[in-house]
Amino acid sequence: MIQVNEPLLDGNERKYLNECIDTGWISSEGPFVQRFEEQFAASVGRRHAIAVANGSLALDAALVALDLSPGDEVLMPSFTIISCAAAIVRVGAVPVVIDADPITWNMDVTKIEAHITPRSKAMMVVHIYGLPCDMDPILALANKYGLKLVEDAAEMHGQTYRGRPCGSFGDLSIFSFYPNKHITTGEGGMIVTDSDVLAEKCRGLRNLCFIPERRFVHEQLGWNMRMTNLQAALGVAQLERLSVFVERKRAMGALYTKLLQGMPGLQLPQEATEYANNIYWVYGIVLEHDIGFDAREAMRRLGAAGVGTRPFFWPMHEQPVFHRMGLFADTCCPVAENIARRGFYIPSGLALSEDQINTVAQTVREVLK
Repeated sequence: MIQVNEPLLDGNERKYLNECIDTGWISSEGPFVQRFEEQFAASVGRRHAIAVANGSLALDAALVALDLSPGDEVLMPSFTIISCAAAIVRVGAVPVVIDADPITWNMDVTKIEAHITPRSKAMMVVHIYGLPCDMDPILALANKYGLKLVEDAAEMHGQTYRGRPCGSFGDLSIFSFYPNKHITTGEGGMIVTDSDVLAEKCRGLRNLCFIPERRFVHEQLGWNMRMTNLQAALGVAQLERLSVFVERKRAMGALYTKLLQGMPGLQLPQEATEYANNIYWVYGIVLEHDIGFDAREAMRRLGAAGVGTRPFFWPMHEQPVFHRMGLFADTCCPVAENIARRGFYIPSGLALSEDQINTVAQTVREVLK
């Protein structure tokens, strides 16, 4: 089986982990945490970075830090991972979903303004699979309507929008370091911001809202979402090679496109837009309707032939858990619905070899012809 993802850990990861073990600094108090935060903040042009246990918790903390009130509306894409909507719901706000663009699979910026109401207080943008959202019109709308902006750049390590790093646009921006990301710490996440106030709130929320003067007296509830020194050591080693990883991913994406180009019935990832070149966090495929089966069947066939796959995100407005909460009762997002049913991605990990890419592409051609 060619796995859908295998991380690449051939830099200083072992050296830095051994340093943690040799010094005994394995908890969140270790020096690699601060080092990782400082270096990561610099890499995306931010003043503050707060390392946390995973990307989902980064979203939770970001939404709490914005001090939204119950019933406030937060605009977001329907086509994304559930962590995004869950963070909004947990603070008592209401997610308002926007359909996807059929080419980039990101939130369709032309449909955002029609969903803005007097109750709209914030917007969450999520860069999907390798291409960033078109940020200029999003920033213009946020400015026009006074909306706070949370930027989910979980999949965008090393990506830029018009030359500016992804993760530098929101009031708060977040990243994930799950093993399938360009940078991994096993599990882990990062909140970045230029605001001293928001950074301080997030640091408190990360650490059970301890008060320095009276450590075990609490004015607010937080989480233990601290990143360990072991995780941060991995992150430092991975960050050292980010430019190499981005170059490698782009080469992998280009090879897949070369091998699959012209095959009838497949929509391949957009190679570039006017504002960014794809970094192919994953290599996604959408089956056009002249192929007589859906993504689930395609994935079953590929799995039987030894190729690992993963489905695309399932739209937020079709999630049973939200329906039971009374959300999205009359919502329709036809693009998100279509790509969820007919989209999946093939092996895309950094450790994938050229021979494996050739094998995967050949198998795709044989199985889906």
